[in-house]
Amino acid sequence: MTSKFPLALLLASLVATPAMAQSVACGGDLGSFLEGVKAEAVAKGVSPDAARQALRNAAIDRKVLSRDRAQGVFRQTFLEFSKRSVSANRMQVGAQKMTQFAKTFARAEAEYGVPAPVLTAFWGLETDFGGFQGDFNTMNALVTLAHDCRRPELFRPQLIAAIEMVGHGDLDPARTTGAWAGEIGQVQMLPRDIIEFGVDGDGDGHVDLKKSSPDAILTAAKFIKSLGWKAGQPWLAEVSVPSGPFPYEKSGLRQGMNLNDWTALGITFRNGQPTSENLPAELLLPQGRGGPAFLAFPNFHIYLEWNQSFIYTTSAAYFATRLGGAERYDAGNPAPGLDDAAMKQLQTKLAARGHDVGKIDGILGAGTRAATRGEQLRLGMPADGWPTADLLNRL
Repeated sequence: MTSKFPLALLLASLVATPAMAQSVACGGDLGSFLEGVKAEAVAKGVSPDAARQALRNAAIDRKVLSRDRAQGVFRQTFLEFSKRSVSANRMQVGAQKMTQFAKTFARAEAEYGVPAPVLTAFWGLETDFGGFQGDFNTMNALVTLAHDCRRPELFRPQLIAAIEMVGHGDLDPARTTGAWAGEIGQVQMLPRDIIEFGVDGDGDGHVDLKKSSPDAILTAAKFIKSLGWKAGQPWLAEVSVPSGPFPYEKSGLRQGMNLNDWTALGITFRNGQPTSENLPAELLLPQGRGGPAFLAFPNFHIYLEWNQSFIYTTSAAYFATRLGGAERYDAGNPAPGLDDAAMKQLQTKLAARGHDVGKIDGILGAGTRAATRGEQLRLGMPADGWPTADLLNRL
């Protein structure tokens, strides 16, 4: 299971304000807090019996608070993470799953436009195809995070939704487990999203993302469609960049280039051009010009909405291309990156030159990549956005 901040909470945080947080009851005596939650759930249509059942044995989980305050930092390179996550075993199991649930995947693509390799890659990376879905009690996790006053405006609605799921018979407050932040099931979704996008894929009258693979597949497909997935369009394709001078400063996200622009610059596709449409396209160089290269299309941005980590999303999109028949990428020979201390030193120097790199944390995020390209271009270096010791020394 990946360590990621849940999408629904991330999106909610973009519109949340300090005033909103202050308006949501949190903290204090747990019993009084739970009585307030019950009253709110009942006011929203949940039966009093279901609300009582859902919160009867609710408790604060200190391990959830510890995990929330010490979320792991994603420091692996693309080659490190993708080689580990897109393993031979995952490829084999993924192919088996696409065959086993071929009818369900066909329905997902027919109704929601999301192809089997995309869904299977998410399924594999999130929980190893349901093998590990998290061992935190879901109700206690959401009670803990809603009671905690860090982000009650984000977690209390998820708690109310979980109580609603108890009323539907789709969540057992004593036995349902998942991720520390309340995500449930084989594709790790939050209660509000399960209620809004849940699909009963096996026809048993319930949406059970923990035990039912058809439910999980179709619910994920409906959710991904809601994020803006375009049916029939590619998401990622491996390419080769021509040798010699090349405008590497045009690489990166949201640079305003189209497919025809890249082919005119000599970009070629290793597994065949995936579309004849002149779609917007972005050149991704996760480890600079010496490593793998990809063109990302508009559907790639759906991956970034599912998970904000560039390394995770690029690996997930690459995994989906492999499940769809693409060859293993050409790893190339990228220049060595910077360790944590050197990256912080680089960020400090970039910030001193006026670049917005965010927090000086040693993490190669979007801001640091963009700033790196800017300084590489100023110094007459290939502006591929990959920080190296050479760049640090020249700064």
